[in-house]
Amino acid sequence: MKRMDQINVIPFIDVMLVLLAIVLTTATFIVEGRLPIRLPTAESQAEPAVTEPVEIAIDAAGQLYWAGEGLGMGPAALAELAPRLAALSPQTPVVLRVDAQARFEAFVGVIDRLKVQGLERVSILTRRS
Repeated sequence: MKRMDQINVIPFIDVMLVLLAIVLTTATFIVEGRLPIRLPTAESQAEPAVTEPVEIAIDAAGQLYWAGEGLGMGPAALAELAPRLAALSPQTPVVLRVDAQARFEAFVGVIDRLKVQGLERVSILTRRS
């Protein structure tokens, strides 16, 4: 049997380096919330722009709806949707409700129109299982 005359410190060093990394990472998050910053004053203060989300829905038959108003089906509905999307600001939130039985083609068509117009604040509604 081999006799151990020395203490192996390599595992101790590994543990200390991990603890150091955790402390340094945590310390940066703690400091961010407590910085003493005095905000400048202004005579006029604009309210943040709150935009109501636009709702687009697709039913099981593939019928497209804009805020509850039926637009039709297929390419004609997508053509009617395009100018409405063009009138929106890029920061406008869009809520997309799609029936589970709807054809995927209709969903992809709407997503494609949203991308073309630069609307990226899109939420897809689902239900909990």
